[in-house]
Amino acid sequence: MIIPWQDISPETLDNLIEAFVLREGTDYGEQERSLAEKVEDVRRQLKSGEAVLVWSELHETVNIMPRGQFRA
Repeated sequence: MIIPWQDISPETLDNLIEAFVLREGTDYGEQERSLAEKVEDVRRQLKSGEAVLVWSELHETVNIMPRGQFRA
């Protein structure tokens, strides 16, 4: 189920995005980027609709994924 990012409190959204970008194995290319830059990139993708917040009822977790990879 997609959760509209606008329905999440700003603090919770910040925490979700930060946890997402800090996951081990997340690769952002050859150039080092700051945590703030990574968080802003994900926020921009959520706002533009490129990425979505997804609730998994099975795992009871929230994930951020590219819209094209989401299967209802």
